[in-house]
Amino acid sequence: MRTIPLLMSVVLSVFLGACASMGPGDAAQKRAEIQKMKRETLTKLYSKKPDVRAQLSNAPGYAVFSNANLNIIFVAAGTGYGVVEDNISGKSTYMNMAEGGVGLGLGAKDYRIVMVFHTKAAMKQFVESGWTFGGNADAAARAADKGASIEGEVYYGDVTVYTFTESGLALQATIKGTKFWQDKELN
Repeated sequence: MRTIPLLMSVVLSVFLGACASMGPGDAAQKRAEIQKMKRETLTKLYSKKPDVRAQLSNAPGYAVFSNANLNIIFVAAGTGYGVVEDNISGKSTYMNMAEGGVGLGLGAKDYRIVMVFHTKAAMKQFVESGWTFGGNADAAARAADKGASIEGEVYYGDVTVYTFTESGLALQATIKGTKFWQDKELN
């Protein structure tokens, strides 16, 4: 019976280790790759929700993250990276993220998160402490531009969060915690 938890730990470790890595390159190359991901993500979001462009332009700042998530029966975990853009100062803050949770589900997905900070205080709090807790229920079956996923937006006080699936196959309902923190290598 102890082999199932051990097997799940090994699978999660390999998956998360692979997802956390942006691949080879120095700090400048990694920052450039994150900026490219941000531009591609925003282009896709604007094509689905054109009004978000004005929302981002008028906000004190916003964040864009790429995340890979794995759910095996009762355990969910994910990792990713992204950037917070301060529209007032023009500063980019590069960040990492990790999430873990419990619930029911099976699958893996690559998804994007866009956060719009409606106040400077909300953005500052996120960059400095970065914790969020929440529930998650979704279904996704997507590869390249084929397939479907349930996408949405959520409002957390002074922050609007948009999510959408890039690729993956997942059906899950979980309670999870997510930690965002500044990337010391890239800032």
